[in-house]
Order: sequence, then structure tokens, then C-alpha cells
Amino acid sequence: MFFILSKILFFLLAPLIWIITTLAMALFAKKDKRRKRALVTTAALLLLFTNPFISNEAWLLWERGPKPIATLPTYDAAIILTGLTDMDKSPHDRVYTNKGADRVLHTLQLYKLGKVQHIIISGGNGSLKEKITTEAESLRQLLVQAGVPDSVILMEDKSRNTYENARFTKQLLSQHPDLKKLLLVTSAFHMRRAEACFKKAGVVADTYPADFYTHDRSWDLDKLLLPQEAVLSLWQKLLHEMAGYVVYKVVGYC
Repeated sequence: MFFILSKILFFLLAPLIWIITTLAMALFAKKDKRRKRALVTTAALLLLFTNPFISNEAWLLWERGPKPIATLPTYDAAIILTGLTDMDKSPHDRVYTNKGADRVLHTLQLYKLGKVQHIIISGGNGSLKEKITTEAESLRQLLVQAGVPDSVILMEDKSRNTYENARFTKQLLSQHPDLKKLLLVTSAFHMRRAEACFKKAGVVADTYPADFYTHDRSWDLDKLLLPQEAVLSLWQKLLHEMAGYVVYKVVGYC
């Protein structure tokens, strides 16, 4: 039930839905005062949620910052959280990655540089529909094809959300007591919730944020003044993650 409710929450936290709602209120308002108020609200929402500078500032406040590779010690294992592949795309003879591909690419880089000795992949099917395979298995195949020995890859492919990532990874680690020094790898915007969940589950790990949605602060006029429709989806993702963090705190998941 919690899994289904989280999907509904994702829909309700879409700024575009808010904008459409206020616009509909303006169209169907019977009183001029209400119509004007709804139109002003619609315009304000559009200006706010399409401004790239404001969006980037909000993301900078939320995302965890990058860590220089040279400062990292050697870890027994890196834990990758999935959520970076398109499991609905066919043919299923390859891995279709999305914006989160840095999670696996940066982990691969760390392995090649000798910063991690094992790779743990955590993630099953984060969709309501059944899939042919799991994300963990897809990424395992990808890493093997990239030259990582199958013998150094561990995976759990049952989890459907961050809470289950932490819980099932804890169970997996109990079978491998030699893996003590751990590095948690996930998207920078997701790291707050992930770190809190793993700490709650009893998994002590350093963090390595990847997959950044931010860029360095820019005062260019086009960033300050020109609206961009793509910013709407960025706000939806950020608001969804913030709400997810709060909900997880309330229910005791992290």
C-alpha cells in the first residue's frame, strides 16, 4: 500500500498539475474576483516553476556536493542504488540508462581506480508492473561487460524503494562480514534520504553523491530571466524527493 501511495504522491506533487488546476479554476470561475485571483496565481506559478536560476538555487540547497576522488580511501565495497534504467524499453538485449547513469559509471570509475574492491547493486523492480528482469541484474550484466569480474559483484534484487534498499542490503551484508568499509553511491538529490535509511538499518557507510542536477551558480541573463519548460520537471523531481524524505521520517523509515 505504501508503494502505491508513493506513486500517487508523485502525481500530486507535479507543479504542472497545480498550474492546470488554477487555470481551470479561472476558466470556470463565476465571479470576476475569483477568476482574476486564479489567473494571477497561475501566472505566478508559471514564473516560479519555469525560472532556471531559482530552480538551480533550490537544487543547490538540497543536493549533497561532489567529493574529489583523490580524497577517498579504499573501500571494501560500493553500494549502488538502482533507479537509472528504463525497463520498459525493448529489445531487452541491452541496458537503457537514463539521467541517473552516473551512479553506475562513477562506481565503475572508482573500481577501475582501485577505490572500491567490490560492488553491491541494490534494486529490484520499482514499478507497479511486472518486468522481465530486475535493475540489479541489468546493471550486473553491464558491469561485467565493462570488465568488472562477476566474482566481485553482489546484488539484492527484491527492493522497490529506498527503505527496502537499506533493509535488504543489510541482510546481504550479514552474509559477508568481511565487507566492512562501505561507500554508498546514489544521486546527489537522493543522498539525504538514502543515507538516513541506511543509517537507520544499521549500515554504516560513507557517501558518494553522483548524478547532479545542479550547475555552478550563473548570473547570465538568460538563466535569470528566460523561462524554460524543462524546469517544470526538475521541480517535480525535487518536490517529490523532499516529500519522500519527510514521509520517511514520519513513518520511521529513516
